[in-house]
Amino acid sequence: MIDSEADALTELTLQKQRDHIRLYELLLGEIDRAAIHSSADIPDDVVTMGSEVTFLDEKSDTERTVRLVYPGDADISAGRISILTPIGAGLIGLSTGQSILWPDRGGEEHRLTIVKVRQP
Repeated sequence: MIDSEADALTELTLQKQRDHIRLYELLLGEIDRAAIHSSADIPDDVVTMGSEVTFLDEKSDTERTVRLVYPGDADISAGRISILTPIGAGLIGLSTGQSILWPDRGGEEHRLTIVKVRQP
């Protein structure tokens, strides 16, 4: 391996590791803060696993509709995003009309506002 490539790949790997640790910490923080209920007690307008969510990214003024799924079912091209992405972790537990400031993969914060939630 070329020395400069080894250095670049090492830095890339360490950065990805730091990004994942930060994401996991954010998701665990959301779980710790959450009020836990049975599925029967959750209103239909609350984002849960499997929900189809339309949200507005106020920074880019872009509306997007996605389905929140577990990592093995994720497929960005089909609109299925993993709970282990920054957006997925930020959306869970929100209800229609609520907003959250949430970092993207680069650490830049976006205000995400829930426009509509549809349950499977």
